[in-house]
Amino acid sequence: MKILVINGPNLNFLGIREPDIYGKQDYKFLLSMLEDYAKEKNFELETFQSNHEGAIIDRIQQAYFEKVDGIVINPGAYTHYSYAIHDALASVSMKKIEIHISNVNERESFRHISVTLPACDGQVVGQGLKGYLLAIDMILEQ
Repeated sequence: MKILVINGPNLNFLGIREPDIYGKQDYKFLLSMLEDYAKEKNFELETFQSNHEGAIIDRIQQAYFEKVDGIVINPGAYTHYSYAIHDALASVSMKKIEIHISNVNERESFRHISVTLPACDGQVVGQGLKGYLLAIDMILEQ
C-alpha cells in the first residue's frame, strides 16, 4: 500500500510558527515520525509539502497516475477557500483524509469551514502531530 501525505502552506514552519498552537516539534520531526510509522506498519510513504496551491493540485493529480492508495492532506489555510484543491481531491478515487494539527473548530470562525472536506472521506482535527498517524490508520483500515 502506498500513502501520500501532502502538507500545504506554512507546514514547513512547524516548530517556528505559533508553537503554542502547532507544537514545538519541527517539520523534520514530523517527517521522521511518518517514516518510522511507515516502517512499523509496512506501507510505502511519500511526503510532499508546498506553499503553492497549483503545486498541491499537480501532486494530487500525479497521485492518480501513480496509483496511490490513499492521501492524507493538511491543506493549511487552503482548507477554507481552495475550491481548486477541493476539485482536485474530488477528481481522484483513492481514500482521502483531511488532517489539522490544531482543533480548527475551537479557533477563529473562518477556520470552522472546510471547503476541501466534502471531497475527503474523513477528517482528524486537534490531535497534534499524532493526528497524521490516526489519518494513516483510517486509510490502512479500508
